[in-house]
Amino acid sequence: MTLSVLSFVVCVALTPIVKWGAIRSGWVAVPRQDRWHKKPTALLGGIAIYCAAGLPLLWLADFGSIIEYVQLHSSKSAPPSYIAVAWLGITILFILGLFDDLFRFRPQNKLILQIMVAAMVAFLGYRLQWMSSLTADTIITIVWIVGITNAFNLIDNMDGLCAGTGLIAAAFFSYLYFNEGSLQLLSVSVLLAGALAAFLIYNFHPASIFMGDCGSLPIGFTLAILCLHPFTASRHFSISTYAVPVLVLMVPIFDTTMVTTIRLLSGRKPSMGGRDHTSHRLVLMGFSERGAALFLYGTALLSGLAAVFVQQHDSLAAPTVIIPLLLSVILMGIYLAQIRVYPEKEFSVLREGRFTPIIFEITFRRQIFHVILDLVLVSFAYYLSYRVRFGLTPEFNAFFTVFLKSLPAIIICKFIAFFSAGVYRGMWRYMGLSDVFVYLKASVLGTLLSLAAVTYIYRFASFSKGVFLIDWFLTTAFLVGSRVSFRSFREFMKHKALKGEKVLIYGAGQGGQVLLREVLENHRLAIKPIGFIDDDTRKVGKRLHGYPVMGTGANLENILEKVPVNGLVISCRNMAEENQKRLIDLCRTKGIFLKRFIVNLQDVDLEEGLS
Repeated sequence: MTLSVLSFVVCVALTPIVKWGAIRSGWVAVPRQDRWHKKPTALLGGIAIYCAAGLPLLWLADFGSIIEYVQLHSSKSAPPSYIAVAWLGITILFILGLFDDLFRFRPQNKLILQIMVAAMVAFLGYRLQWMSSLTADTIITIVWIVGITNAFNLIDNMDGLCAGTGLIAAAFFSYLYFNEGSLQLLSVSVLLAGALAAFLIYNFHPASIFMGDCGSLPIGFTLAILCLHPFTASRHFSISTYAVPVLVLMVPIFDTTMVTTIRLLSGRKPSMGGRDHTSHRLVLMGFSERGAALFLYGTALLSGLAAVFVQQHDSLAAPTVIIPLLLSVILMGIYLAQIRVYPEKEFSVLREGRFTPIIFEITFRRQIFHVILDLVLVSFAYYLSYRVRFGLTPEFNAFFTVFLKSLPAIIICKFIAFFSAGVYRGMWRYMGLSDVFVYLKASVLGTLLSLAAVTYIYRFASFSKGVFLIDWFLTTAFLVGSRVSFRSFREFMKHKALKGEKVLIYGAGQGGQVLLREVLENHRLAIKPIGFIDDDTRKVGKRLHGYPVMGTGANLENILEKVPVNGLVISCRNMAEENQKRLIDLCRTKGIFLKRFIVNLQDVDLEEGLS
């Protein structure tokens, strides 16, 4: 606690000084086309973070242990002081980031130095301990350190995002290591948390200073090496050893994976800057900059809580938290991938490549993501069926082996049913009642095929009929629920993203519904409905697709006095002439526009064409 307070106070005091010096020296981030900020902003905030979180480690580090370890490495002595190793790597990357902020290094040169630092950490005895093979574990550790370091560098793309996400991750690591009594790792994490909490005061939207690479690189490195410690005392397989680091750092991992994949599919360099990150896509969906950052903070908080749950429970209980979170992340990825950021001409490169059919399917139709989602859904439904059937009793442990050995057969049967029933022929955004029947049919067929398969392969020995009944119900619920939630979220975001002149729609019938759908889909109309007017008194007070029917035409004048609007749009096909005149006079008096929505089929002259 004392260390975090010290770090907080130092960073709070130093950041304004660093800001003043950066502005005075001209070290500012100038707005560019591939950057998000819109005004010149001071750089080098990472100096304050390093002084607050990095320099105190200098007094806590035992550098003699590094020298001793290097000299006695062949005798397999204990790893050197963790704090000494951490300070060494943090300082090197701070200097690298500072030089990059001031003089601009080539990406490949930065990467080489990062690999060297990661290799140094592995050489000094700190690894993920994910693999039994020392060579494989060393390679994975180096990839992990370099990957997470750059992931935090990449998410430093919007005010407060890198600092806030790093703060949440550092706080969870502090909690985990406090429970374990790992004082050295706890010291590093609380110092980082205190510094980031202080820096966030100046960096949250609207930011007055950016941390720069001299901040994001050391932050990413620190959080990466905080994972180089087994979260369980035993060395046998434990899901927490793998899951906890990934869950705590879920947001930067997700963003980097998505951005890198989409950039590669778009023919862009992954190292190239751009406005195509998760945060940018959230803003394009209708979030404010603060809202996008807070949404990702919330995501980081939920995944961190999941990490705590996994760390404190056995491997058999962990999937109940990990899989739903994974499903949510996949759903979010599917939706964000549909937001068009790149111009169409960039995607046209994909159609001309040798792998055109595969890439086109992934990039535009995205069916592969739907299949991955359903793979997770099917697995989770089958697992949860055993959990519901046997609960936390010892029976579950006995039946868990049955679950594992039969899962591949269940997955195969379910996907045969899904493809046969036409689950992937529909479009999620236009899901209707007919699609629900398709999902029901697919789920029933999948359950019947699964029963037939386990009966043929295993003679139904050690299986429970109740499990398959529960599995059918859960599979159906997950299939329908995932599609409904996706469409509901999309509809919600369409309403949220509406911008333009406020209007009332006259007519809450079929024409009004068609007009509302067109407005939601076609933002070029630049109108924003706030409610309906309808002459049918039975509709007054009701809601149509979330918009209220405010009253009838008879009391429209009173409504316009209470509700400021820019115009009125008529959706009715037939309206009495006297009502039309009354509306025209009323709009003229109120100084608002009047428009009429018409759906019409136009004949095309086969000689002249569509022109």
